[in-house]
Amino acid sequence: MTAAAARYLYVTRHGEADSDETALTENGRRQAVLLGERLRGVPLTAVHHGPLARAEQTARLVGEQLDGVPLLRSEPAGDYIPYVPKHEELPPESADAMLAHLAQFPAEEREQGPGLAQEALDRFTGTVEGDEPRHELVVTHNFLVGWLVRDALDAPKARWLGLNHANAALTVIRYIPGRRPSLLLYNDTGHLPAELRWTGFPPELHV
Repeated sequence: MTAAAARYLYVTRHGEADSDETALTENGRRQAVLLGERLRGVPLTAVHHGPLARAEQTARLVGEQLDGVPLLRSEPAGDYIPYVPKHEELPPESADAMLAHLAQFPAEEREQGPGLAQEALDRFTGTVEGDEPRHELVVTHNFLVGWLVRDALDAPKARWLGLNHANAALTVIRYIPGRRPSLLLYNDTGHLPAELRWTGFPPELHV
């Protein structure tokens, strides 16, 4: 029987991006550097990142603060809609508005999203083979963070909606043999000064 060891999955959303989302802002670069400094003491074996520029740039800046941790481009860590819920899976008062919002995204993100979301679960979640715990960072986007958290909590598929993640905040999920996943941290911004927290979100979501 193959031995299994714990996986510690560190998940972050990319730093703040400019208006056309082709590059990080100065705030976004600062956020990424500060996140990398926070993770210096973590025995990371890899930094996975989505293919879009804002995720790649965040991963590179984080990696520059670490000691030789490889950066690995990953399509499943990209930006897409992981699951389009049915009307009856949503609160009746807001179902129409939520579905109309999702319909505004490119068809490719909606059609290819579920397959990529399953690949992300297969690649990044669960225990690992061997005797040594594995620590990995995934630099991704808001939707996938919500999807991974939803899965860790065994929540309904539609529940990824409404799980908002701040730029360069840190979420940590632990997978241990024989136990349910543990959400150790969610949306933690302790490494960021107040002016760099919740960038891009309306004031009522700033906490």
